Amino acid sequence: MDLNPLVLWEQMTILNKIVVVILILLSIWSLYVCVERLIVFRKARKQSLLFARQATEHLKNDRAQAAIDVAMKYPQSHLARVVSAGLQSFQFESQTSPLTEQEIVEAATRAVERATLLTTSDMKRGIGSLATIATITPFIGLFGTVIGIINAFHGMALTGSGGIGAVSAGIAEALVATALGLGVAIPAAWMFNYFTQQLERLQIEMSNSSSELVDFFMKRQRSKHAA
Repeated sequence: MDLNPLVLWEQMTILNKIVVVILILLSIWSLYVCVERLIVFRKARKQSLLFARQATEHLKNDRAQAAIDVAMKYPQSHLARVVSAGLQSFQFESQTSPLTEQEIVEAATRAVERATLLTTSDMKRGIGSLATIATITPFIGLFGTVIGIINAFHGMALTGSGGIGAVSAGIAEALVATALGLGVAIPAAWMFNYFTQQLERLQIEMSNSSSELVDFFMKRQRSKHAA
């Protein structure tokens, strides 16, 4: 039995060729999502670290606008998005709105929560497809396996014997489909779990930043009221 991929491809039935093409396309999409998300997460961590160092200094010295300007320099930072949204809402409501001090803080808090949800949704983009690929590709491979076994029995029926030569082509189809399905599913499942853990860490960071920002709003309002 020749295990050359081109020979195996030529010996496959149309159905198994379709199965293999589908699995290859899913593997390409999975690879694209993994690479793209890795780049996005790496930029988010790097820019958030730079933003946090500068924004913390500005907020300690009560320079909210300076912190907003810094956030604009780091568009890939998840922390910059959340902090900027809260600060912009707080400044706008403080300067133009007839709301009470408590209502201004509540409005800014809601802006922070919305920014957190939108940022989390943006960071999750494409990751759900990895879970879908990890779930369905073994079954697609299993379908190809069944087709290969059917082809093997068909070869036995044509030759009238059960020798290895009669069933080798069908068995090869079955094994290729099985191996390819698992080869696509396993990395997708592993990367889905990895990205899920990274998302949880980013959400914790945004939650901590949100809490600190609300504390800043409350201190700012108390100092303003005392003045």
